[in-house]
Amino acid sequence: MTETIAQSIDLNGRSPPALSYRKNEHVRGWRMFAIFVTLLLINVFSQIDRILPFILSESIKSDLGLSDTQIGLLTGLAFAVCYSLLSLPLARASDRGSPRLVLVSCILLWSVMTTLGGFVASFMLLAFTRFGVAIGEAGAVPAGHALIARKIRPERRGLAIGLFAMGVPLGTMVGFAAGGAIGDTLGWRTAMVGAGAAGVLIALLSLIVPGPTPTLRRTAANSEPFVESSRRLLASPAFRWLVIASIFLGFAGAPFYAFAAPFLIRTYGFSASEVGMAFGLLQGLMGIIGTPLGGRWFDRAVSLGTGGMLRPPAILFLIASATTTAALLAPIGWLSIALLVPGMLSFSFMQPWAFGAAHLVAGEGKQAQASSLVMIGSGLLGPALGPVIVGIVSDAATTAHVANGLALGLLIVPIASILTCVALLIASGRIPASLGQR
Repeated sequence: MTETIAQSIDLNGRSPPALSYRKNEHVRGWRMFAIFVTLLLINVFSQIDRILPFILSESIKSDLGLSDTQIGLLTGLAFAVCYSLLSLPLARASDRGSPRLVLVSCILLWSVMTTLGGFVASFMLLAFTRFGVAIGEAGAVPAGHALIARKIRPERRGLAIGLFAMGVPLGTMVGFAAGGAIGDTLGWRTAMVGAGAAGVLIALLSLIVPGPTPTLRRTAANSEPFVESSRRLLASPAFRWLVIASIFLGFAGAPFYAFAAPFLIRTYGFSASEVGMAFGLLQGLMGIIGTPLGGRWFDRAVSLGTGGMLRPPAILFLIASATTTAALLAPIGWLSIALLVPGMLSFSFMQPWAFGAAHLVAGEGKQAQASSLVMIGSGLLGPALGPVIVGIVSDAATTAHVANGLALGLLIVPIASILTCVALLIASGRIPASLGQR
């Protein structure tokens, strides 16, 4: 038995077609809350394992004798290539099979590889473990979004995506604060091993709580060949500009998180634990505020049917560009940290909008695939090249005896933030036509 749920969206006089869902797949009450909590924890630990090398980079660099360029490769290229490219096949498996089983398998893989990272003795071995973490984490977001599409009714999905996304800033907060403290007291290796071991418990929780996820009914739309389906999505102007916006977002976000802690430590003399506490707590707070706010705001924007759906995150990125530039030039440490806050908020606020809009344009049965394509945009070029560019500029400036060379490299962040704003505004103007053609 199926239930047809028509979303009442009026965008420039058009409404998207009704979507069909199995009634017994949607959960309510305590079960919905339990799934929200589980998805949140999955993303928290995914982010912790991802960003630990950021806060521990100075200790890792000293222990293994690495350069800033190698740190950039570890936090950028070594992670981004596998993370982005493997998200597509894992998304396909989530859309057409069991997103729960994809999630459990991915969590186990990234947790084991994080643990192994605490035992390495060379750059190449550490890079290998980061590839393994990336392979595991590549499936987390697409599978999580596919699970939301199966289990959560449409009018709550923006909030669900926002709560799921809240795991990123919360994981950053815990990773920076706890990782910095453990790194200073027990060493960076202990921090890596502990984070990986905790992930095994999250995998068990992920297996039990969501319950069975029946295979999605086959339709002409969701049975398209993999390549053809992706090509059709990217042919949509609205979706294409969403991907372009996500590419610029990657160039803003990856260097921001890879080098903000080293910048604050070198420029203002903070310790790793001080930066972890201040930067991590603020990032967590902005995530607690930004992701659910972004999710509920997105749900409201969809229900109101405004043509400028993506204007709120675009405006926020414009503000963040100005404040981040000022932060890199601030004369005192606490002022620099405070000026980085709008940037933190913009990254958190953006996630429900980017994924929610991509799901809306893609349609039923393609949510994980749409998420994967957006992830490739934000997770491939920017994270692969952004930190490396910053590292090269910093190393070159140091060689040339230029003061504050790391800040010079980090100017890529405000530039990319402005470009993200522009791309979001263009995508926003094309979404109504895209929905009308479905």
